[in-house]
Amino acid sequence: MSVDFEFKDKYNVYDLISIVKVLRVPGGCPWDREQTHESIKKNFIEETYEVIEAINKQSPDMLKEELGDVLLQVALHAEMEREKGSFDFDDIANDIVQKLIIRHPHVFGETVAKTGEEALSSWDSAKAKSKGTKSQSESMLSVPRELPALMRAQKIQHKAAKVGFDWDDIDGAFYKLDEEINELKSALANGESAEIEDEFGDVLFSCVNISRFLKLDSEEALTGATDKFLERFTVVEKLANENGIDMKNSSIQELDALWDEAKKIKKCE
Repeated sequence: MSVDFEFKDKYNVYDLISIVKVLRVPGGCPWDREQTHESIKKNFIEETYEVIEAINKQSPDMLKEELGDVLLQVALHAEMEREKGSFDFDDIANDIVQKLIIRHPHVFGETVAKTGEEALSSWDSAKAKSKGTKSQSESMLSVPRELPALMRAQKIQHKAAKVGFDWDDIDGAFYKLDEEINELKSALANGESAEIEDEFGDVLFSCVNISRFLKLDSEEALTGATDKFLERFTVVEKLANENGIDMKNSSIQELDALWDEAKKIKKCE
């Protein structure tokens, strides 16, 4: 079976748009033709995280490949809408260019921004004006609920702080965390699962608030803590095997002793 596609030594973005069209038409790829926005939305998330992995690994080759996978997702979603007569890839490019012009009045207008912070403030003001946002609540509601929970919490807290709804210093944030922990303990004593979940969420939200005062990214901090746990657990498991210890049948005291030893080993590396 032949397809209407020109083979080249070097391709560009328009060739990507063209091949996606070929894949979606009758006679193309049955799988690609069956896909909808809903069926591949998780693929978009996965590909985005793989871009982050490439950045963390500082691998240009991997980054180039993963950015291509993200661009494919954009091309697929654009093609689905082109088929409906809604918009196409060029419309997407047009809209984002117009948005960049509008939101950079310090570059394309009369506004002055000499620092990154001033530029961000200029962007926020232009964004609020273009979207007709009149209150901070509207701005906070615009943060997608689909974001990772820690990231969403930090963004919303940051927006609340912009209008003065914030503790004077980190001591207030720690006080609130202690309060929420006590409320969680009370919920546990009551044994109501819905109340326990609610109070546990408040504890996490308070922890995110502390990370904001420390100027830390809560997502990155938790990722690092998880990495650290995994590294130490790997050593614990190795020590248990070397000493003939059955972890499943060991007491928490025995396992905690192995954990302390693993911590010492990792610190010496």
